[in-house]
Amino acid sequence: MTRIDVIDNHGQFTHLEQRALRDIGVDVDLIENTTPPEEIDADGLVLSGGPSMDRIGNSPTYLDLDVPILGICLGMQLMATELGGTVGAGEYGGYADVTVEILEEDDPLVGSLAPETRVWASHADEVKEVPTGFQRTATSDVCAVEAMSDTDRDLYGVQWHPEVAHTEEGQAVFENFRTVCE
Repeated sequence: MTRIDVIDNHGQFTHLEQRALRDIGVDVDLIENTTPPEEIDADGLVLSGGPSMDRIGNSPTYLDLDVPILGICLGMQLMATELGGTVGAGEYGGYADVTVEILEEDDPLVGSLAPETRVWASHADEVKEVPTGFQRTATSDVCAVEAMSDTDRDLYGVQWHPEVAHTEEGQAVFENFRTVCE
């Protein structure tokens, strides 16, 4: 059975990420972001959302574990920041229902959602420039980088929350990530 750990960055929906993975048959644990990297034994990781970059613990060191990683909201932003991209304040702000346009139909994480999907997202902060090696895989009228992927390193990020009921095809995102981890 595929094992994917969810790294708890203190987001309000983190427990729903764990449940979404469990519901699709993944062996999953919710682990503290202070866990030493050498204690993690998983086929993949989800870097959860959270309130602040000040509370990301050891999450940056997990990027070196050589397993597929899915960053959700803050998780995507910390991935971008640590790997050379830029993050800044969004113009739109808080949570909203957003129509996202999928730019890369072949992307292993979000390609199956093409041509567009409805998501629940926060845009208080957002990725402004993707790191070297990444490509922008989704966009919207409120955020230029709604998703990004580096398929060579199996690093993926979404600005939205696939774990909440307001996101139409959130389960598909988790199923696609499970496939990457297998």
